[in-house]
Amino acid sequence: YPSGNLAIMVVREKNQLVCIAQEDKPSQAHIQAVFRSGGRSTCYYPNGAVRINMNIQGGQYFDQAGSRLRRWTWPNSSMSPGPQVPLSPIFISLNHHVGVRILGQDKITVSFLAMGQQAKFNVGTKVQASDGVQLPPPAQLGRDELLLLAFRVRILRLLDRLHGCLNFPSNEQRDRIKPPAYLITQTSKILQLCTAPDMSDELRSSVTAKVKA
Repeated sequence: YPSGNLAIMVVREKNQLVCIAQEDKPSQAHIQAVFRSGGRSTCYYPNGAVRINMNIQGGQYFDQAGSRLRRWTWPNSSMSPGPQVPLSPIFISLNHHVGVRILGQDKITVSFLAMGQQAKFNVGTKVQASDGVQLPPPAQLGRDELLLLAFRVRILRLLDRLHGCLNFPSNEQRDRIKPPAYLITQTSKILQLCTAPDMSDELRSSVTAKVKA
């Protein structure tokens, strides 16, 4: 930093590289972000609350109270259970000099800007899960996220039905046509999420009704 305090460091921890960004303090500086080459990374708010948490499956973005704002899965995370949620680009400032840009699993950049000079650190990685890797338990979708996914599948099924009506006026012909494979898969995954033991009966019934409508 312009103050002379250490802002960003890259260290080796066993077989991984770790990039650490810390606040502008001469001693006992709090860590503001940690990026590991193995695919696990965390960014923090100034008060120490987790802001962004990422692993080889995807990531989550929280507000300062701990409520999840966004959730996503990496495109190559084929083993991730549940519906795939794409990443929308994320740009955050850790402080006045350090920023983080997240465009993809292998496109994560930590930038440092001070006194007219800039340095960039590519901390992205391309780690894929394999059959021999024990994945952490998947993050549970919130009520609103589940309902939105259910509405999305319902709309897609209605559009597919409308497309069938336009191309096959005969009911007999339409009944022989199966929904697209991606719709069957998405429906199956959402219904699988509804089997979670901690889900309320009211939410389970609502999501199931929307998906099967």
